[in-house]
Amino acid sequence: MTREAAVAILVAVAVLLLGLMAWGWWRRSRRDRALSAPTDVPVDAAATASFSGLYVATTRHDAPLDRLAIRHLAYRGRVRVDVTATGVILRIAGEPDVFLGAPLLLEVGRATWTIDRVVERDGLVYLAWRVDDTTVADSYLRLQGTDSDALVAAVQEILPAPTTTGPDA
Repeated sequence: MTREAAVAILVAVAVLLLGLMAWGWWRRSRRDRALSAPTDVPVDAAATASFSGLYVATTRHDAPLDRLAIRHLAYRGRVRVDVTATGVILRIAGEPDVFLGAPLLLEVGRATWTIDRVVERDGLVYLAWRVDDTTVADSYLRLQGTDSDALVAAVQEILPAPTTTGPDA
């Protein structure tokens, strides 16, 4: 085999792989096109705590390998997280601000891995929230230069009280 033939084969394989990746993202975007993150930030939302870092991904709840292509949360980026008395504002570079109101928030916690990202133990913060009536998502953040436990504590203060509907309620 000549050098030119080998290069042509490698280029063809690379183009094929890129095409398959683009096709996969297009299908995921079509699947999730009805989902969007809320962008209506209340005018009087004053930050009680702010954190900076990286927005990593949003996945299906308890399925950290199933990325969701939710509008305004589909791509990674630098983020400033503002916790207010009424919710959490995600200010991702290049995207409109996303407001996760307290009634949408389900839980907050620490994680070690999600799609495309593995870090030290508990190096990620996740926010579990309700996208619509049926879909629950986990959004992952990687804080830089700030205490992740402080973000978890700030969000826990605004989480709605759990409702119990069992026979002992």
